[in-house]
Amino acid sequence: MWTRVAPAPGTPALDLLTASFDQLRYAPHAHAEFAVGVTTGGLETIRYRGADHVSAPGTLVVLEPGETHTGGPATLTDGFAYRAFYPPPVLLGEGVTGRPYFRSPVIEDPALATALDRAHRAATNPTPDPLRTETDLLHLLTALALRHAAPGTARPLCPLPGPDRIADAMRERLADQLAAPPSLAALATELGLSRYQALRAFRTSTGMTPYAWLAQHRVNRARALLERGCRPADAAARVGFADQAHLTRWFRRVLGVTPAAYRNSVQDAARRPR
Repeated sequence: MWTRVAPAPGTPALDLLTASFDQLRYAPHAHAEFAVGVTTGGLETIRYRGADHVSAPGTLVVLEPGETHTGGPATLTDGFAYRAFYPPPVLLGEGVTGRPYFRSPVIEDPALATALDRAHRAATNPTPDPLRTETDLLHLLTALALRHAAPGTARPLCPLPGPDRIADAMRERLADQLAAPPSLAALATELGLSRYQALRAFRTSTGMTPYAWLAQHRVNRARALLERGCRPADAAARVGFADQAHLTRWFRRVLGVTPAAYRNSVQDAARRPR
């Protein structure tokens, strides 16, 4: 399945692929963009820069733009599966100084592979959250460049002064627009920053991404509505969650109980004789 996402107006579009093959072998070809993949099943063999490389489940594959390569199952009996991102160089290098260069196509980083797999699933969900997609992809692609590009080819950007001031301004804007939050690009433009500068300042100040903060703020607003007797589905809609299931996932993550259980416990406490 091929999906194109453009998280915010004026930001680079990003193609994503979810693939599963039995005996398909790619013909020699090259991409204009980077190819960043997470192997999710089987073993894939890749012919790249004159050598053969094998990617197993949980490993990352990073192929440079313009590099001819092939791909196929590593065994005669088993297939392989992967999720791939195709970021243009401007997107993969947005959060760093310099042009990232990756010497090896196969990278062992289980934590980053898991995070990229999760971000891929979220971005290709039938009802993706644009702010989450934009924030997670920028953060994770920058992490890939900083952790695994050859030394000297991708350097961290200098930190901005006043991250608390930046984060406060971003939080105020997000809280004012719960149902239709501004994109990271819009928030950054208002502050005269790049997307990554805004993201980095926010994470430095709060320890989380703007999307994670917004989701927790929505939970707190929903909690107040539930205490006043609002039904979970209505509370979800009023604070900007896509549906009740989306509210439930975040409510349990933050408070450890479902919205319905929380509402019932509060009502039960209110009915008890004093």
